[in-house]
Amino acid sequence: MGTVVQLKNRINNSYSDLKTASEDKLVLIEDKIKSKLSSKVELVDEMTKYQLRTGGKRLRALLTLQSAKLCGYSKGTRDINLAACVELIHAATLMHDDVIDNGEIRRGKKTLNNIWGNKSSILAGDYILSRCFEMMVEDGDQEILKLLSSTSAEISQGEILQLQHKGEIDMLEETYLKIISAKTASLFAAATKVGSILTKKENKIKEALEFYGKNLGLTFQIADDSLDYNSDIKLFGKEIGNDFYEGKITLPVILLYQKAHKDEKKDLKIFFENKERSENEFKKVIILIKKYNIINECYKKAEHFINLASNSLSIFEETKEKEILKNLTSFSLERSF
Repeated sequence: MGTVVQLKNRINNSYSDLKTASEDKLVLIEDKIKSKLSSKVELVDEMTKYQLRTGGKRLRALLTLQSAKLCGYSKGTRDINLAACVELIHAATLMHDDVIDNGEIRRGKKTLNNIWGNKSSILAGDYILSRCFEMMVEDGDQEILKLLSSTSAEISQGEILQLQHKGEIDMLEETYLKIISAKTASLFAAATKVGSILTKKENKIKEALEFYGKNLGLTFQIADDSLDYNSDIKLFGKEIGNDFYEGKITLPVILLYQKAHKDEKKDLKIFFENKERSENEFKKVIILIKKYNIINECYKKAEHFINLASNSLSIFEETKEKEILKNLTSFSLERSF
């Protein structure tokens, strides 16, 4: 138990350091988001305020701030405005995600579609994205506008690709990586690259931060997908099994299907072809996950992306900002909450 607690403390510290480094600007980001989402339409205002109250780590916004600081940005508020924009893109995609997945709970609270229905949730997500584009235009940088608009399009394509392969138990690992690269890693990459564009850094700096963000995002998503099948994480109060019940094919399932025997493969195929999955079926999958040591296999895969993310920062001088970003690579893999 002591080892687990020590691990949890180390994980928490890396994210805490990132948050502490930009604590003052986080307040300004929240204010910016509130002002941008304000609407004269009562229902829109009610829904967006509820979305803000559900919280979140603001990780993508913090990455935008930290990368800008790493590149020497110190005067002005463009980093705050663009960090808010990145966070709102994330919020809008979550709202659309919940509709697609029929999600009912997120971060321990009812989802918008659970309260107000799918139609209102989709339109509210569209409203938030519209506000994001306003913010990009207000910033006035064509490179940033192109980056964030193309990232929004990439996220949508990732969603469609995932739907295209829904329930495909023999999905290729390559296809899975394409999905999470578009759905998750692309926004991480955009968040970190924005900082270098703000300071008009040369292309090699922009590419290094973009590469860092992409590989951090891949690691983050692999860890998240792995946690969903890791019953040991109950210690930290994380709900497990959501991906299974929604029928999502993620890395643990892909690797399990590759290793499973013929009869086990047959069961897995039936589970994911069904419209709904039971708790008993989930327990069977967990037993197989442990039997074949799948969680460890997932983390080995993620280590590759961790190393890529960490190495991409070698172009920068040793600073506190660099140290915080480097420590985040461990947070994304080992986080347990």
